[in-house]
Amino acid sequence: MRQWANLGYPRRALWLHRAAVEITERHAGEVPDDVDALLALSGVGDYAARAVAVFSFGERHPVVDTNTRRVLARTLAGRAQPGPPSRRDLDAMDAILPTADADAAVVNAAAMELGATLCAARAPRCEPCPLQDRCAWRAAGYPDTGDTRRRKARYEGSDRQARGAVLRVLRNAAPDPVVRSAVLTAWPDAAQLERAIASLLADGLVERDGGALRLPH
Repeated sequence: MRQWANLGYPRRALWLHRAAVEITERHAGEVPDDVDALLALSGVGDYAARAVAVFSFGERHPVVDTNTRRVLARTLAGRAQPGPPSRRDLDAMDAILPTADADAAVVNAAAMELGATLCAARAPRCEPCPLQDRCAWRAAGYPDTGDTRRRKARYEGSDRQARGAVLRVLRNAAPDPVVRSAVLTAWPDAAQLERAIASLLADGLVERDGGALRLPH
């Protein structure tokens, strides 16, 4: 937890540790190449499982990230932006993958790179795009089809920021515990801070040590 400071989403630090333990106990210390086995590891979702299977083990699976979803929405569905993530994204990517494993890996990587460099969310660069002649959105005249993606909540003043303030106090004191009264000075809104502490305890990111709080061992 101390080494993960400022990297965002601290639960990932716990998931990474748990996944390492699970790999050791279930797979004799070897990362599995099977998507279902990867999905069973703590903190591993659709993208990570398929990315590991494809790019580390050379298997044929659709790999879909935010950039890929935007490329699929524009080229295939003629939409300016993708909708909320769904299983349909994997199905759409799978339908365009070549049969050969190695070729499929190249197309997966190319779609991600295309979305990151040319088919950008706000200012797409269509002229150099290799798919411009087969892009449904371009052919339709770039219609504004709306944006139904979930908006990211504001960070400033949020419970997430309050959680970060608590973790900062505990990281600075680690491995020693911090009495609760000292933690309560980390954030001006007492009710919000109590919510933050309760959620951190529920997530396993903070542990009680008598009347104090500390990072998990």
